[in-house]
Amino acid sequence: MSSHRPRRATRSDRALATMAKVVARSDRRRRELPAVQILVRGPGIEFTHGDRTRPFHAASVAKMMTATLAFRLAERGLLDMDAPLTGLLPAAETSGLFARDGRDAAAEVTPRMLAAHTSGAADYFEGGNDTGRPFPSILADDPARRWSPAELLDFTRDHQSPSDGPGAGFLYSDTGYVVLARVIEETGGESLAAQLHGGIFAPTGMTSSALAFHTVPGGATATDTPRREMDIAPIVVDGVDLADTGALSCDWGGGGVVSTLDDLARFSEAWHAGELLGEAGREAMREVRHRFRRGIHYGAGLMQVRYAEFFPLLRRLPHPVGHLGVTGTHLFCAPEPGVTIVLNAHSTAEMVHSFRLHIQLMQAAVSIVRG
Repeated sequence: MSSHRPRRATRSDRALATMAKVVARSDRRRRELPAVQILVRGPGIEFTHGDRTRPFHAASVAKMMTATLAFRLAERGLLDMDAPLTGLLPAAETSGLFARDGRDAAAEVTPRMLAAHTSGAADYFEGGNDTGRPFPSILADDPARRWSPAELLDFTRDHQSPSDGPGAGFLYSDTGYVVLARVIEETGGESLAAQLHGGIFAPTGMTSSALAFHTVPGGATATDTPRREMDIAPIVVDGVDLADTGALSCDWGGGGVVSTLDDLARFSEAWHAGELLGEAGREAMREVRHRFRRGIHYGAGLMQVRYAEFFPLLRRLPHPVGHLGVTGTHLFCAPEPGVTIVLNAHSTAEMVHSFRLHIQLMQAAVSIVRG
């Protein structure tokens, strides 16, 4: 008879088992949607769930990349983050975007304001407009239409008004990030796609990432929809899967990147290690001055989660930073204790549930790392 006893389950074993149970419950309630794509990393831990290698639309997680490109240009002396917008872009592009009560305030807007959502720019995606239909409904009505950056700015110019004067308050704005991406193109001398590939994807080994409708992994020009070229996972907006439609092009500088769990983790690790941006730039992005929602605060292209605002008993959890996307995409890292969570829930209807899942995964991961 063998004298070997079964190995006693460690704290890590129990925490990983907890994660598996949590995501299994999540999958049972998802009906038509694929399993949530998840990667959790930390010292002595790696947990994955769902299709680890399938690319997905990162949505507004990509704002962190756009902001990083802007601050990189500032580090290189090519962009003054506090310069007037009117000296950085052709007048035709800025005209009317910041006009209110007969006064155009474009000369008071700066790239720093655009990155921090304090420019006053309206938000074409979720903001009110005079068409009588929310922008997602317009997408659903004409899913084949492809949107250029200029057309996205025209929508705001023609159908929306700025919220406040520049610097007067915080309003999350996809329009503002289209403008910021255009500033990046003008000052960087290359397309947004080229700067993403050259400045972020290639240096970090993000070999499966691209800018949807503009490039494919490696940087070659895209010729079809992201689903057909890269087999991207479903991205369900208000009940409609846009993954094989032209409508998905409505994201660009504000969230047009297609990536994978591992590629996004690589980006986060490189960003926090200072491989993409110096300390001054990272500190500027991390400087939290505004509240996005209860429990989520905003710097410049960077969110900070404060779990205790969701529930006081979560006060011992860290304050991770990263970004969130409207279809339940998450990229957050808590440098102490060194836990990174990447998550894709595939649907706008899954946002609340995705955050509950995120919190439970962070709790389990922290219990392993901190012991």
